[in-house]
Amino acid sequence: MPYYHKAGTIPHKRHTQFRKADGGLYSEQLFSTEGFSNDYSILYHHHPPTFIVKCDEPIDVSPKVAEEKMLKHRCLEGFSIKPAADYLDSRKAILVNADCHIVLAAPQKSMTDYFFKNADADELIFVHEGSGVVKTCYGSLTFKYGDYINLPRGTIYQIHFDTEDNRLFIVESFHPIRFPKKYTSKNGQLMEHSPFCERDIRVPDNLQSIDEKGDFIIKTKKKGLLYGIHYGTHPFDVVGWDGCCYPYIFSIHDFEPITGRVHQPPPVHQTFETDAFVVCSFVPRLYDYHPLAIPAPYNHSNIDSDELLYYVDGDFMSRKNVTRGMLTLHPGGIPHGPHPGAVQKSIGAKETKELAVMVDTFRPLQLTVDAIAIENKGYVMSWAE
Repeated sequence: MPYYHKAGTIPHKRHTQFRKADGGLYSEQLFSTEGFSNDYSILYHHHPPTFIVKCDEPIDVSPKVAEEKMLKHRCLEGFSIKPAADYLDSRKAILVNADCHIVLAAPQKSMTDYFFKNADADELIFVHEGSGVVKTCYGSLTFKYGDYINLPRGTIYQIHFDTEDNRLFIVESFHPIRFPKKYTSKNGQLMEHSPFCERDIRVPDNLQSIDEKGDFIIKTKKKGLLYGIHYGTHPFDVVGWDGCCYPYIFSIHDFEPITGRVHQPPPVHQTFETDAFVVCSFVPRLYDYHPLAIPAPYNHSNIDSDELLYYVDGDFMSRKNVTRGMLTLHPGGIPHGPHPGAVQKSIGAKETKELAVMVDTFRPLQLTVDAIAIENKGYVMSWAE
């Protein structure tokens, strides 16, 4: 995960007295997504982060599955998801399994009267359109087009958008999201052969400790229910923190592609991983340089994973009629590959300007009611000559 970082004011030793100017104690909080056995951070609050004053009745926000089992290539028109004013209302889960939810969102308004916490899942938010600031108790993260915003589960946050035109591709992961082990040393540093390094990671800045009392609602999602939990103190009252578990941003534009004399397999595009799926970044790159190279990807069998590709921008030589925000799902069990004519057309091409995000899940994905509503039903026959 991200390297060790600290911000604000912290005591010399952890778990020791840390006093305010008036002699009172700051309240220490250990934050980790895996108990006491992995990465963590320690935060110091003006007030205990436990001061609940009211609880609202929960609301059911669980996805509605339309198809539990399938063996058919699918295509979804992601930009057909209609914009919604509220951030949480705009989030539509389209593909789900026990390990992750794939969510599309087109929020128009900033979060100003509540905070959000996903108590179940890490969130990886890819910014397709829009810009703004994610505010957390660790500080602020300024985001823009092409950014992956990584929010560990349990992170309390607010998003403030610059405009009403926003498109987000979100992966909710019930497993910790990490950098690929093949790119990290035994001590966790990104190694020389990695397509990105620590310099590319943007950490929270502009830590502002807000010492306020009042009624602060944190909408918290847990097991498909959304709870309105009211706290008596502002959740961003942290005066300092340190550790290795915190939100950060990595831009897809900082991913350095790995190329070769012949076509390279999808794992060279890997950017993040969990125990249950991987996330890959397809970015502009030079094509293969063997004199007889075929730049188009070869046909391949999906036997042990579902392959989901989210098209962001650019020209995709392996597929016809691609639109921005389109998603293609190729389920495990049947092969897929370039559309007819794409192989011959690719020969002699020197580079690609494509930009896409791929999620390969090791367990099958299920389509939701929201997915069926935006499906391009003719896609399954698109390989016919």
